[in-house]
Amino acid sequence: MSKAFTREDDVSDIPVLPPLASPLPPGAKNFLTPGGVERLRQELTGLVDGERPRLLSASAGDPEAKRELAKLDQRIRYLQQSLASAEVVALNGESEQVRFGSTVTVRDSKGNESTYRIVGVDEADFSRNEVSWLSPIARALMNAKLGQKVPFKFPFGAAELEIVRIG
Repeated sequence: MSKAFTREDDVSDIPVLPPLASPLPPGAKNFLTPGGVERLRQELTGLVDGERPRLLSASAGDPEAKRELAKLDQRIRYLQQSLASAEVVALNGESEQVRFGSTVTVRDSKGNESTYRIVGVDEADFSRNEVSWLSPIARALMNAKLGQKVPFKFPFGAAELEIVRIG
C-alpha cells in the first residue's frame, strides 16, 4: 500500500532529526571546565536514564510524544558528541591574568561591576554569568591582567572595563 494511504497514527517509527550543529567554528577545540563536563554528564544521565524511558513508553500511538522523543534523542547525541570531543581545562589556582575558566570582575567608568566566568561553548549559561570563551566579552577579557583596562563595544556603545578581580 502506498504511504499516501496510511494514517499518521499508523506510523510507529520515531522521526530522526538531523544532528544539532556545534556552535564551535570548524577546527576549534571543544574546551570545557571540569565542572562543565560534570554538568553535561549529569544532564546526559538524566535524559538517558529518566526522561527517555518515560517518553518511550508514552510514545506508543502519540505523535507528539514521538516528536519530543526525537528532540530528546537529538540532544542526547549532541551531548555524547560534546563529551567525546571535550578537552578538559582545569584552572590552576589564582592567576594575575584572565584565562579559560577564570572568574573575572570588571568595573566600567561609572563604577558598575560585572562578573563573568569564562567557560566552554557547551556549558555557557548567562543566567549563571558563564560566558563562552568565544563570546565577544570573553575574547576582550582573555589574557588581560589585574588592573588592566580593556576596551569593549557593547550594543549600547563602547566602554573601557577595568579588571578588578580574577579568580
